[in-house]
Amino acid sequence: MQRIIECRPHGMLARLAACVVGCVAAWGVARGVGATRPRPHVGALRLAGLALLLLACALLPLARRTGAAEAPQAPRHADGFEWPRQFDGRPLRPLAMSAVELRFAAAFPGAIGRFSDGERLLVLRAVQRPTRMLHPAADCYRGLGYTIAATRLERDASERLWRCFEATRGKADGPRLRVCERIEDAQGGAFTDTSAWFWAALFERSVGPWQAVTTVEVL
Repeated sequence: MQRIIECRPHGMLARLAACVVGCVAAWGVARGVGATRPRPHVGALRLAGLALLLLACALLPLARRTGAAEAPQAPRHADGFEWPRQFDGRPLRPLAMSAVELRFAAAFPGAIGRFSDGERLLVLRAVQRPTRMLHPAADCYRGLGYTIAATRLERDASERLWRCFEATRGKADGPRLRVCERIEDAQGGAFTDTSAWFWAALFERSVGPWQAVTTVEVL
């Protein structure tokens, strides 16, 4: 799993720079207007006022940032999320997640759960907003050292379309895994490509919340 990095404009620095430039420009104008009658005490007062104004400009963004940090934030991981009790007519049994998975889930914009239906492992991901943290299953298995082969689109008995592949690790005669995944939105739309889902969700061509389903079975 890789960490997502969001690029954001440096708003605080931009406001500070604009404020400083504005203050200096205003001081220059005032100095030019009063240049015909130089008064030492007036100049000292102007410099003191400018220093206070610059200090206020520098502290204002910090005060806003502190206030925003103190505001209550929505939890990024829904600990009390209610998962479905069954999938495809089979009851789901919750499985414990590893420490690495729990750390990833804590930053995920939604909730993640691992289950067993008695024959397959299922990973369910409830997604609240478009995110690059919804990784394709093939990328996750490659990161774990698996070799990916036989990638294809398949339809199940309910005519749902899935993206499936085979994953192997170690010896050629070792166990093979069959992994399938799909993403469903709140209006019944579905995606088999994570990137296509991301752009559709980002530009509001797909409405959330979304549920990503990954199934894993031993061949």
